[in-house]
Amino acid sequence: MEILAIIPARGGSKGLPGKNIRHLLNHPLIAYSVLAAKQSALITRTIVSTDDETIANVAKEYGAEIPFIRPAAFAQDLSTDFEVFTHALSWLKENQNYVPDYLVQLRPTSPVRSNGMIDECIQKMLNYPNAHSLRIVTEAPVTPYKMWKIADESQPMKPLLNVDGMDEPYNMPRQQLPKVYWQIGTLDVIKTSVITEEKKMSGINILPHIVPNYLAVDIDDITSFDKAAAVIQEYDCIKFPS
Repeated sequence: MEILAIIPARGGSKGLPGKNIRHLLNHPLIAYSVLAAKQSALITRTIVSTDDETIANVAKEYGAEIPFIRPAAFAQDLSTDFEVFTHALSWLKENQNYVPDYLVQLRPTSPVRSNGMIDECIQKMLNYPNAHSLRIVTEAPVTPYKMWKIADESQPMKPLLNVDGMDEPYNMPRQQLPKVYWQIGTLDVIKTSVITEEKKMSGINILPHIVPNYLAVDIDDITSFDKAAAVIQEYDCIKFPS
């Protein structure tokens, strides 16, 4: 069973330039995802897909493979995960005759992962062979049943969602509304054939792995850097020895 971790790390961040190699608790941000992959008992190979030589060098120092430099065409602001993963899988098959069974996406901007989480998620996928992928979710902090669609401010607005048997869900206490979950970027586990054969990134049968809200940290500014540091220090998270 070949399980490949892919860490996508584009060099052209505009919100916080250089964030993938900016230090978080004395280590570059990307190093936390490399460490997480290396600590997994089930991941068999770890690569970083980047268009940036500096990121590549830093990732290599921490133990990741850099089999290629990602072409600029797949490192744009609007480049999709599907494009990045399709390129990586095509390159590995054509140049190394390597085709993994499963993929684990570890986004460097979501470094807060509890110990054991990765292997727990991979094992969940292995236990359900009909599953196409797995995503990390947490309970949504805001209910979508109190959200609205507005086409024109001069016209009545419409509720985003309805609830069977409930006339006005937007007027009901949150506790009486269906519980909903928000997907976060901590990690994804994906069956390789979903990408290579079905030409999709997640497929239809997506397993959930529910985590507490404090693990939902996506780094895009200095404030979120500080939040990530606080959570990693306080909770049972994957971290470098002090």
